[in-house]
Amino acid sequence: MSISLSKGGNISLSKASPGLIRLQVGLGWDARTTTGFDFDLDASVVVCDANGRCINDRWFVFYGQLVSPNNAVVHQGDNLDGSGDGDDEVVKVELTALPPEAQRLVFVVSIHDAEVRGQNFGQVQNSSIRMVDETTGGELVRYDLTEDYSTETAMIFGELYRHGTEWKFRAIGQGYAGGLASVIKDFGLIAG
Repeated sequence: MSISLSKGGNISLSKASPGLIRLQVGLGWDARTTTGFDFDLDASVVVCDANGRCINDRWFVFYGQLVSPNNAVVHQGDNLDGSGDGDDEVVKVELTALPPEAQRLVFVVSIHDAEVRGQNFGQVQNSSIRMVDETTGGELVRYDLTEDYSTETAMIFGELYRHGTEWKFRAIGQGYAGGLASVIKDFGLIAG
């Protein structure tokens, strides 16, 4: 049975699915209005240590680097136009392959070339993130972002984090006006 969270809510995935090893993280969205350009939204994952810093640049998984060390985090590829129903991009996470210093996985969605195209998250609807137990295929939790983010060009949808021996998920819904570069800067990375 899937749980639907509101902004700020969290759930223990370890309790919801005892023995959880593999997750599929589905991220979805639809364009509400257009500026004449197609929307190209990109999912990224920042794997952080206990201090909230990305472990190193190999632990930043995005369309330009689809796989982390140990195949712990594997991006399933870039969807260039967001067409179709359901998940637009999927990231697979193997919890047992994450090193002990991996304390948080932050799931970010950004609009590619947002400034050039005059686009923001106010023109996007039906944004969501969901955690699926890959072994059973069951959806464990879902968070639908419902606020109007009319100036934001990147969003932290949610995070997966360690709490003692458990893995938990928190619904974040935090927007950034400076695109992906402003998000990753907060985690100690420099946009190339």
